[in-house]
Amino acid sequence: MVRSLIFNVVFFVSTTLFVVLGSPLLFAPRSWAMAALAFHAKMELFLLKLIVGIDLEVRGIDRLPTGPCLVAAKHQSAWETFALIPLFRDPAFLMKRELFWIPFHGWFSHKFRMIPVDRDKGPAALRAMLREAKKRVACGREIIIFPEGTRRPPGAPPDYKTGVILLYDALGVPCVPVALNSGVFWPRRTLRRYPGTVVVEFLDPIPPGLPKGKFLDRLQEAIETASDRLLAEARRRNQTR
Repeated sequence: MVRSLIFNVVFFVSTTLFVVLGSPLLFAPRSWAMAALAFHAKMELFLLKLIVGIDLEVRGIDRLPTGPCLVAAKHQSAWETFALIPLFRDPAFLMKRELFWIPFHGWFSHKFRMIPVDRDKGPAALRAMLREAKKRVACGREIIIFPEGTRRPPGAPPDYKTGVILLYDALGVPCVPVALNSGVFWPRRTLRRYPGTVVVEFLDPIPPGLPKGKFLDRLQEAIETASDRLLAEARRRNQTR
């Protein structure tokens, strides 16, 4: 618990310093700001390993297309909101619109050209989201979505939303499922962090053009099967420590 508290303080302070001292990047080219964002994520991953003992293993990244794509990742923890960033060339995350209103955080989200999602505004908001996603794809970027919409505990029944289906159908690019087990080591709704190895696994891309129902079934089966396997693997590792 002591190491967890130390890391949480360091994480908060370093992130605050990044957004405040890095504010001149708001007026620099977006590529500079994105490079700083990736650097920040790598720094936090280093501190996480140094202080808490949480390491990272990435599998199957060669499956990631070189061009634009849709990436649908399991969401178990706040960990993936920063730790996934350095794994991509130029990611554009879907984010709740309210986050864009937060000083500094929201300003940088606009700078990074992340994609706002207003889930309470109905069809008009969905159309706006799709328009923005198409613009990012036209620029060659990866669109990152957490298809369940919110963090889910490891092993919880899946709860996939319609947003990922709409994006897949509209964008016409491959969809890469991503499984992980971050929730074992960085659980939601607690300050505790547990040592171990977070595994992120890129799975076989799903080609564009499948019927919506078939796509969702294939996506959910791929992510959930692999995430359950990674969860079992993490538990075995912890038992042998």
